[in-house]
Amino acid sequence: MTTTEAADTADAAVPTPGAPEAPSDQAQGQGQGQAQAEPPGHEVHGYHKQKDEHLKRLRRIEGQIRGLQRMVEEDVYCIDILTQVSAGTKALQSFALQLLEEHLRHCVADAAVKGGTEIDAKVEEATKAIARMMRT
Repeated sequence: MTTTEAADTADAAVPTPGAPEAPSDQAQGQGQGQAQAEPPGHEVHGYHKQKDEHLKRLRRIEGQIRGLQRMVEEDVYCIDILTQVSAGTKALQSFALQLLEEHLRHCVADAAVKGGTEIDAKVEEATKAIARMMRT
């Protein structure tokens, strides 16, 4: 399973009662790959090409968290809330993994081409990010 497939699976969370439905996959695919022009001198990061897609995923995750708040306000059964917490956590982990993959493919690969001490710094930075992700 690729990271993207895992991300799609994690984002397909259990629907939150009373929460609006997520847009269809077809609707989500519209505008894919349309990067906005950046101002001169702005650093382009590895996630830049998928920025709009990432923002959509984060908004979906935000909706899941708001759904959790509503569930608590409405005194929903604890296990149902915990199921939603698990879905939100999985979606965030999936997003982080996708971002890490893009960092490795873009930032670390770019540093490898440049060589010198920059590659060592980028590998160390990525290793620390992986360590942080493993702690959660």
